Amino acid sequence: MESIQIVEFFKNKSILVTGSTGFLAKIFVEKVLRVQPEVKKLFLLVRAGDATSANQRVQTEILEKDLFKVLKGKHGDGFRSFVTKKLVPLAGDIVQEDLGIHDSDLRRNLWKEVEVVVNVAATTNFDERYDVALGVNVLGAKHILEFAKRCVRLEMLLHVSTAYVAGEQSGLILEKKFLMGETLKGDSYLGIEAELSLADEKKRELRAEDAPEEAEKLAMKELGIRRAKLFGWPNTYVFTKAMGEMLLGHSRGDLPMVILRPTIITSVHSDPLPGWVEGTRTIDSVIIGYAKGKITCFFGDLDNIMDVVPGDMVVNAMMATMAAHSGQQAELVYHMSSSVRNPVTYATLEHCGFRYFLANPRVGRDGSVMPMKRLRFIKSMVVFRVFMTLRYKLPLEVMHLVNLLSCGRLARGYNELNRKYNFMMYLVDLYKPYVYFDGCFDDLNMERLRMAMKKDDVEAMMFDFDPKHIDWEDYFCSIHIPGVMKYAFK
Repeated sequence: MESIQIVEFFKNKSILVTGSTGFLAKIFVEKVLRVQPEVKKLFLLVRAGDATSANQRVQTEILEKDLFKVLKGKHGDGFRSFVTKKLVPLAGDIVQEDLGIHDSDLRRNLWKEVEVVVNVAATTNFDERYDVALGVNVLGAKHILEFAKRCVRLEMLLHVSTAYVAGEQSGLILEKKFLMGETLKGDSYLGIEAELSLADEKKRELRAEDAPEEAEKLAMKELGIRRAKLFGWPNTYVFTKAMGEMLLGHSRGDLPMVILRPTIITSVHSDPLPGWVEGTRTIDSVIIGYAKGKITCFFGDLDNIMDVVPGDMVVNAMMATMAAHSGQQAELVYHMSSSVRNPVTYATLEHCGFRYFLANPRVGRDGSVMPMKRLRFIKSMVVFRVFMTLRYKLPLEVMHLVNLLSCGRLARGYNELNRKYNFMMYLVDLYKPYVYFDGCFDDLNMERLRMAMKKDDVEAMMFDFDPKHIDWEDYFCSIHIPGVMKYAFK
């Protein structure tokens, strides 16, 4: 692979970004603006009813974030003028044809101007409604591809997926693309059109029955999980992301395309704001639950590898793959992972969590310091469920009965304990496929890219995406956990 000039690649480029108000897209937009101020335009697709609403969302949900402080400091009083010239908010929605951009003149201008399409839009809820997940992760990918094909100057379509499209495979998982209809369960065939029809039919049935909104939501969630497990995936999110990849690979023709599959994305490691995070990322639910005293024990083996990658390294990899493969009529798949190059175990996270909260104890509502105990881990799932039943469920049932007999005198205590129990079991279902995940993600393609990057020391540092450069204990103790407590803890 030849030397890559990333900064130069983005000079005078017009880039369409979907999912632009999301965590990863914000880091991408900030990085491009900061390292290449001569980028031509960043068209930011935002779910909004009109251009005014789209512009408002970009201002409040992107530019006002702490992430942009360094960029603001760089431009000073000229920041507002700079971003106004570079950023073009677009009202639209990837679930619709033409990305929901209804202005035909605007669409034609985009087709003439856009050279790079970056698809970061996704619904990442593990148990999303099946119709919603299909709309965003599958049809959304289809609509983006159709739009990209009409861009006459297109050099690259980058699609951000997830490494966990691999399901619950074990061993070394290769950077391999999906074939259309491929499943993770035997010789079965996955018909995407059939799945879309099934979801539509189920929704029509529910509405014909005048099912309450909550009942419809639950039924559609259950349908997604059921269909995912039928074909070998653990949840609706990774199932529909896999289908999205299949559609892209099957229909791209000779369009240059990179599919980037990150593992669990965590807070910014170094650039531009260490610790910056948004929302509750996957492992952060446990950190926050522990900080609040809601979680005293959890399931899993502390010796298992936890494959995580900081958000800024994912963005650096995105930018490097775009520059490396621009104009190449091929489909490339990259894993952005740490389990092979620099593995870290759950024991490190547990140790760092205890150390951090010991030094920075939480204060309760009454002003008293909350005592911190080490989080107890139970290896066996069977033992864990027995423990939860004996420790919480049975006492809760007894308490519920006593509450009824005492005319609700124990209602407050019962509701609090029941909430904690439900929260814990929700996390159990959420994390089980990942806590016991026994695979590791090969990143040979990514390593080749890193080797090519080493030919330019300046860019190798500016766009670092090598997990070997992470000191995990320092990262969790000094960067990630403080970042979660500052930006995600409520």
